[in-house]
Amino acid sequence: MFTKPQEKPKSQAELIFEAQARKERHFRSNVGLSWIFLLFFLAFMFSGQEYTIGAKTFSTIKLDTEFIKHNMVFIAGGLGETIKISVLSIIFAISLALLAALGRLSSFPPIYALSTFYVSLIRGTPLYLQIFFFFLALPQLGIILSGTIAGVLALSLNYGAYMSEIFRAGLSSVGKGQREAAMAIGMTPSQTMRRIVLPQALRFAIPPVGNEFIAMTKDSALVSATGFVHELMWRSTKVGRAEFHNLEALIMAAIFYWTMTIILSYLQSLLETRLAKGDR
Repeated sequence: MFTKPQEKPKSQAELIFEAQARKERHFRSNVGLSWIFLLFFLAFMFSGQEYTIGAKTFSTIKLDTEFIKHNMVFIAGGLGETIKISVLSIIFAISLALLAALGRLSSFPPIYALSTFYVSLIRGTPLYLQIFFFFLALPQLGIILSGTIAGVLALSLNYGAYMSEIFRAGLSSVGKGQREAAMAIGMTPSQTMRRIVLPQALRFAIPPVGNEFIAMTKDSALVSATGFVHELMWRSTKVGRAEFHNLEALIMAAIFYWTMTIILSYLQSLLETRLAKGDR
């Protein structure tokens, strides 16, 4: 007859870890339930129903569902333009941010002055003004840009200036000892920067750059002010004003922006988790 072997008692550390895991699962489940409740509450507020409590009648916000069905596809057609502007802008912004960060770390006065002047000028003026400057002011100098190019240029310069601080911090985070070790084995300064400093700095900068890309996706709506870029915001305001249904049109645009933000935030969290595994 076989006897069941006794289980080894768990250590104090294992018990603490399991308690923390249960607490984390409980917290996440409560957050999920709260989200579901808030979504149902939001749907209820726009259900258009009337409720009578005693002598008072309450009504929720009523939306024109026919307008929404008729214009959903048209407004959604601006998603491609919004994504295109955001992707192009973030690519150029990263390049400008890296150059500005290198310039701010330079010991050569003209390069340092140029980078700090660029950051100060761009951060000292509104993005809205910058978009109109490239679209409306440059034609007086004979430089005519389309609404898309003007928008991408303004977004790139604006976010490049702000992200330069992210890259500067990333470059500064690489220890001086690693640079000295690279020089000791015969690497040139350019090789040290390319093979040692930049890979580590970019790894540090990627998560905050993801936040900037999410913000840029929403700020791309400002490009619609030119009137010639048919992205998400332009399409929603066009049909909203034409048919006097601004509420429905803007709600649809808000849902699209919100959905994009949720997807991008999820992808960013996956990227951060992947990068965090490399530290273990």
